[in-house]
Amino acid sequence: MKDIKDSKSESPKPIRKILNKKTPPKPPKFNIMWLYGIVILAFLLVPTLLSGGSGKNINFQDFEANMLRPHDVQKLIVYKNGDLVVAEVYIKKDSLSKSRYKDLTKEQHLFNTNNDGPQYTFTDASYESVKQSLAIAQKDVPDSEKVPIELQPGHESFLSNWLVQGVIMVILFAGVWIFIMRRMSGGSGGGPGGQIFNIGKSKATLFDKEAQVSVTFNDVAGLEEAKQEVMEIVDFLKNPKKYTNLGGKIPKGALLVGSPGTGKTLLAKAVAGEAQVPFFSLSGSDFVEMFVGVGASRVRDLFRQAKDKAPCIIFIDEIDAIGRARGKNNIVGGNDERENTLNQLLVEMDGFGTDSGIIILAATNRPDVLDSALLRPGRFDRQVSIDKPDLVGREQIFKVHLKPVKLADGVDAKKLSAQTPGFAGAEIANVCNEAALIAARKNKEAVDMQDFQDAIDRVIGGLEKKNKIISPEEKRIVAYHEAGHAIAGWFLEHADPLVKVSIVPRGVAALGYAQYLPKEQFLYTTEQLLDGMCMTLGGRVAEDITFGKISTGAQNDLERITKLAYAMVTIYGMNAKVGNVSFNDTQGEYQFNKPYSEKTSELIDEEVRNQIADVYARTKKLLTDKREGLEKLANKLLEKEILFQSDLEEILGKRPFDHRTTYDEFVNGTDESNQEPVAQNLIHEGVSDHSGTFNRNPEEKDASSNKE
Repeated sequence: MKDIKDSKSESPKPIRKILNKKTPPKPPKFNIMWLYGIVILAFLLVPTLLSGGSGKNINFQDFEANMLRPHDVQKLIVYKNGDLVVAEVYIKKDSLSKSRYKDLTKEQHLFNTNNDGPQYTFTDASYESVKQSLAIAQKDVPDSEKVPIELQPGHESFLSNWLVQGVIMVILFAGVWIFIMRRMSGGSGGGPGGQIFNIGKSKATLFDKEAQVSVTFNDVAGLEEAKQEVMEIVDFLKNPKKYTNLGGKIPKGALLVGSPGTGKTLLAKAVAGEAQVPFFSLSGSDFVEMFVGVGASRVRDLFRQAKDKAPCIIFIDEIDAIGRARGKNNIVGGNDERENTLNQLLVEMDGFGTDSGIIILAATNRPDVLDSALLRPGRFDRQVSIDKPDLVGREQIFKVHLKPVKLADGVDAKKLSAQTPGFAGAEIANVCNEAALIAARKNKEAVDMQDFQDAIDRVIGGLEKKNKIISPEEKRIVAYHEAGHAIAGWFLEHADPLVKVSIVPRGVAALGYAQYLPKEQFLYTTEQLLDGMCMTLGGRVAEDITFGKISTGAQNDLERITKLAYAMVTIYGMNAKVGNVSFNDTQGEYQFNKPYSEKTSELIDEEVRNQIADVYARTKKLLTDKREGLEKLANKLLEKEILFQSDLEEILGKRPFDHRTTYDEFVNGTDESNQEPVAQNLIHEGVSDHSGTFNRNPEEKDASSNKE
């Protein structure tokens, strides 16, 4: 049983259309290394190819004694080669099996695998000399058995000429060298900066008039303040005189800071689409390379290109990859390539004039690790905070992502925004996509509200697993555990009102969960935090008073209240004995050293235990007093598995506190007479579920994370 808040899930891929189709096997992708291998192999085989069929060189005496007299010669072919003539000797096929010709089989040529000949060659002064010598050697041989001799004056081989062979080899080698150099220098196929000789070149992608970005500020919703900041930068590039006439200077840089999924990169794309000026986009990791000096070289090349294209914008995404604070975790005597890259970036940002028209946008979700020199005015003059959207912002984001979705009647972006507190823009996009997939799975013609509520359920709690096998005893424990959460939240004034409780398994290891709809706020009082701790402990207490024993299902509950209790004592100063002190170390200054003594540490541990013990006792008293409602609610859960707010009101009565939720105020307005019942399947960031020892722990957003 754990509390899931603001969880994330991966966006599913649009695979519905191909579920029933067999994907044809993809052909192997072409690899340029194959071509390199073929060229090198051909280069090595050329001498063999050029020398094929020339025969073994011998003298006339060997020819006469070992071949002519044993009657092994089939014929002679004579042709002129320069000042001499060459006689090619062809051995009879029947004679090739003799032992004296075995050495010929070891010298087969590539295109002469059958060794048809010539097998041997010898030279002489002229054709007449060869003819005369052959006649003398065969004077005792009958005419029918004499070896015929053929004269072929034009048979001189072009490739056998060593000069021609050398020229061909040089040309082939030069061609291979030019081809490889073009590839390595990013020629016709390599792309700039992609090969070894362009390793110091910038990898930035340029968006200009030919490659214009289609995203505009109309596609960015829920970031009105951030848009205003960057729109001013775009306006400066379009109408610089409007500001320079008043003595203003163009800001050198703007840093977009926000949690993952809040729209930092989307906002930068919108700037690229609206500015109508060259836009260089790259990631901080594009500067990182194993070779020394490459990162700094790429920074220099990037700003050189930017100066040529000015006025322009440079966008560096995830700048913390190279912008981390210098001097930390360095190896003594080592050369930190990342620091050299950062130093070059600092020099370039402070090196060009304000009239050059170059603006740098950067994005990060970890501003605390950035170097202070990078954040000073003159480099990043502005820091634009991009927070998770509020109610109005979420409604605007929903409207953007609902445009391509075929909606049924009754789908209201305002209600959806009220049901998704704590959701970032990426999560809202995921909800819309999930809803469309769920509707398609059910063969619907349009996406209705129930599909969206199921999608929100899935994004927060994971995939519903109705077929998961759970023993009756475990199911009973889960029911009482979730009923304990529900009772505690229903009868505590400052606890978030519960609107749904379920014992249907979801996700990896969640066996049950409870859902609440809180009032969105940024400041929490001690009473609110303590009531939240009581509600979180409701499941463990319900097990204790019902079964007289406890299970491992409260692991995540205990983690959350421990974290919150320590935050109240050491960060928020909400403990009388420890006092109004805060030991929050957001900058990592203390590292492994505690900023307080061992005695204070013992006091903190003691106060945390006492606070949790007090909360446990208070929760136990509450559930004991409401034991009858606990039993009814648990039995109803075992019967129906899912209970909504109307079921809780029927079992427990009206909630005894007249506090309107954010949903009521935003959706139904301030007129009490026009209030509508809250939707049956409301989802929000607080989910408590029975998880056993296996803890699926998505990123949470609880009260302890809200700072003033």
